[in-house]
Amino acid sequence: MVLSKKQMTEEDIKLQFITPAILAKWNVQNITMETPVKQNVKFTDGKINIKGNIVSREKPKKADYVLYLNSGTPIAIVEAKDNSHSISHGLQQAKTYAEMLDVPFAFSSNGDGFAEHDYITGLEKQFTMDQFPSPQELIERYKNGKAITPAEQKVIDEPFYTGQNTYPPRYYQRNAVNRTLSAIAKGQNRLLLCMATGTGKTYTAFQIVWRLLQTGLKKKVLYLADRNILVDQSIQQDFAPLQKVIHKVNFSKDDRTTIGSYQVYFSLYQQLAGETESEDEIESSEDCIKKFESLFSKDFFDLIIVDECHRGSAKADSNWRAILEYFSSATQIGMTATPKETKYVSNIDYFGEPVYSYSLKQGVDDGFLAPFRVINARTNICEGWRPTKGQKDKFGNEIEDRIYTNNDFDRNIILEDRRHQVAEEITKYLKQTDRMAKTIVFCATEEHAEAMRIELNNLNADMVAKNPDYVVRITGSDAYGKSKLDYFISVSSDYPVIATTSKLLSTGADCKMVKLIVLDEMISSMTEFKQIIGRGTRIREKEGKMYFTIMDFRNVTRLFADPEWDGPIEQHPDFGGDDGVTPVGKNGGNGGEAEDTADNPSVPGNPKPVVDRNGCKVEILGKTVSIYDASGKLLRQENIIDYTKSNIMDEYSTLDNFINKWSEAEKKVAISDLLKEHGIDLEMLKSDQNMNDVDDFDFICHVAFDKKPLTRRERAENVQKKDFLSKYSGVARQVLDALIEKYKDEGIYQIEETSILNANPFRQFGSPANIAKAFGGKDMYFNAIKELEEELYNFAA
Repeated sequence: MVLSKKQMTEEDIKLQFITPAILAKWNVQNITMETPVKQNVKFTDGKINIKGNIVSREKPKKADYVLYLNSGTPIAIVEAKDNSHSISHGLQQAKTYAEMLDVPFAFSSNGDGFAEHDYITGLEKQFTMDQFPSPQELIERYKNGKAITPAEQKVIDEPFYTGQNTYPPRYYQRNAVNRTLSAIAKGQNRLLLCMATGTGKTYTAFQIVWRLLQTGLKKKVLYLADRNILVDQSIQQDFAPLQKVIHKVNFSKDDRTTIGSYQVYFSLYQQLAGETESEDEIESSEDCIKKFESLFSKDFFDLIIVDECHRGSAKADSNWRAILEYFSSATQIGMTATPKETKYVSNIDYFGEPVYSYSLKQGVDDGFLAPFRVINARTNICEGWRPTKGQKDKFGNEIEDRIYTNNDFDRNIILEDRRHQVAEEITKYLKQTDRMAKTIVFCATEEHAEAMRIELNNLNADMVAKNPDYVVRITGSDAYGKSKLDYFISVSSDYPVIATTSKLLSTGADCKMVKLIVLDEMISSMTEFKQIIGRGTRIREKEGKMYFTIMDFRNVTRLFADPEWDGPIEQHPDFGGDDGVTPVGKNGGNGGEAEDTADNPSVPGNPKPVVDRNGCKVEILGKTVSIYDASGKLLRQENIIDYTKSNIMDEYSTLDNFINKWSEAEKKVAISDLLKEHGIDLEMLKSDQNMNDVDDFDFICHVAFDKKPLTRRERAENVQKKDFLSKYSGVARQVLDALIEKYKDEGIYQIEETSILNANPFRQFGSPANIAKAFGGKDMYFNAIKELEEELYNFAA
C-alpha cells in the first residue's frame, strides 16, 4: 500500500524526504538524529517532579537533527513535522533548541521544503528540499557573519577530549567552553563563568584547558582553589587525563629550577603553606606573593583559573586578588556558582560580565540538578524565649533578661532541650525514610556542631554500634572529622552518614549523595545560602538519589522569596561609590566564610548561659512541607496532615463513600497506590504520627473523617472472637489463624498476596497449591480471604 504524503507520519516524512535531503549534502558522521532506533539525541535529561514522596521525570528535550562542524561545535538544528503541517510549523521549536544549544541556524521541514532562521542576520526564508545548505555554505556564512579570527578557527577545529572515563559534554558545558574559547581567541583576558553547583564547573574547566593546550594558544596553566579537597578532587577526577603534566605546588619543597617542566599547576590561594586550613595560619598578601615569586616569574603563566572566585578574589584588598594581580599578564577565568556582588565586593568589576551563565533553575528544569522540598519545623520558642525574673542557668549564673531569638540560640545562649529536640526530629525523619541517607547538619558554631554530634550519636546508638563513624563532626579545627571528609563525599563509602559542621561543608565539597540538609544556623548571606543548597543538588539516579530534602529549624528558607535567589547576575548599583570599609577578619577579606570557632559570649567576659530542660522546655509544635519550583516560587505549602486530609477528601467525599470504595477494591493496596499518586505515603505518615500499629483503613478514617482508630491487633482479636473461623478446620483453619497473626504484624496488603504462602509459617502446610486444596480449591481460598477481610472491616471505626 502506497501512502500519500498527507497520510505519512512524521517518521515517514523524515525517512523518505528530510533525511535524504540532508544526507545529499552532509556526511552522516556530522549528524545526530532522533529515530525510533536511535534515541541518543536528547540534550536534557527531563525535569524531575516531586509529589509527596513520589518522583517522576518529564520527557527530555530531543532535536530531530543536530548538525555539527565537528564533535565540539554544533551549527544547526532541524525540526521535522508531518505533511499536515506547514513548512515553517516546527521553526519555533527549532529556534528554542537552537538558542539552548547556542547554534546560529535553525530549520524546519514538512517534506515539501525547508524554512530557515538565521541568528546571525535575523532573517528567515524558505527553499526547496534540494536547496538545503551544505556544510561549506553554513561554515562560510558563520565565519563571515561572526568575523571568525584564525585563533578562533583553531579552537573551533580542536575537538573536546573524549576518553573511556570521560562523558561527552552536556549542551551547557559545551556552550560554556565554546563561549570561553571564543572570547580568549578574540583577546579577552578577564572572563567570568557562572554555573550552578553540581553542573560540572571543574569538568568545564578541564575541557577549556585541554583544548587550549592542544591548540598551543596556552602553554602554562595555574588552577587556584582555596581548599585542599577541591584541588585533590580536581586532579584525581576531571583533570585525570592530564595527570602526566600536572603538578600540585608545594612551596616548602619545590625548586624554581625544576618546577617549570609541567603544563598545569594546582595551588591553594588561601592557605599557601601546609595542609591545615585553620584561619589562624593564613598569611599576609606580601608573604603569599613572596612564595610565588620564589618559584614563578610574573609572566610564567598564560592562563589562570580561579575556582570559587566569589570567596576571595571578588574583594579588592584580599590576599587572593594580590596573587591575581601579580600574574596580571595571564588570561584569568573566574568560576563560581554564586558571584558576589555587594557594595564593597564585585566579581563583575574584576572579571567582567559573565561570558556564560547556567543557573540552578535551568539545571533543575533540564533534569540535571535535583529538585528539593522543604520541611519547616516550628518550635514553641521560634518567636523568641525570655527567661523568668532572676532565672539562673544550670551553673547558677543569672541569665540576662531579654528576648533571645534564633540569632542568639547556640551563639549567645545554649538551650539544651532545643538541641535535643532538633536532633530527635532529624533522627525521626531518617528512621521514617532512610537511616543511611547522607545528611549535613549546618550548625551555628563548632561547639554547636560537636554538641549536635553527641545528641545524634546517642539518639542513633544502634547505628553507631554498627559503625562508630555513623555521626561525625567535620569542621575546620577537627582533624579527625576532616580526615573523614573524603569518605563522607564518596559515593561508594557508606560512612560517615551524618556530618555536623559549621562552615566547612558550605561550599566546594562535592557531596554527591547528600539527601538531607539540616539548617540550624542563621544565614543572611544569599551567596552562602545558595552554596549550602548546592550541597544537595547533584543527582545519582542509579543510587536512588533523585531529589533532596531541606529541614529548616530557623526559617532560613525565607530566602527563597528573595529576588536574588535565582535572579539575573547584576553588579551592585553602589559598588565603589563609598569609601567605607567593611570589617576584615583574620582571613584577609575572605568574605567571612571561614570556620566560626568563637564562643560569642552575650556579655563580654561572662560565660555563655547554658539552660537545661528544667529551665526551658522545647517542643516541636508542627511541621510544614513546602514544594518550590527552581525559581524559588512556592508551589504549595501545607501541614502534612492537612495536605493528606484534603487529598483524601478530594478522592472520597464522605466516610461512607470511602468505606464502600475500600470494600469494593479487589485488592486494598489499590487504595494505597491511588493515594501515592497524590504524593501521600501512608506508612511514612503513620510513623510520623506514632501510629504504626494502625491499619491504613483506620488511619485514613482518622485523618480524613476524625474517627477513632482501632489497632490491627484490636481488629484481629475481634475476628477471633466471632464464629467466622469455626466453619474451617484442619489445615484451612491453621492457615487462616496464621494469616490473622500476619495481619497483626504487617497489615492487610501482605495477606492479599499469594506469595505470602511461600514464607514461614505457611511452608509447613506444603505448596500454595496444596494449601488451596485444603480450602477446596484456588477459588475457595480467595473466597475465604475475601470473607476474612469483610470480617476485619465489619468493625469500622
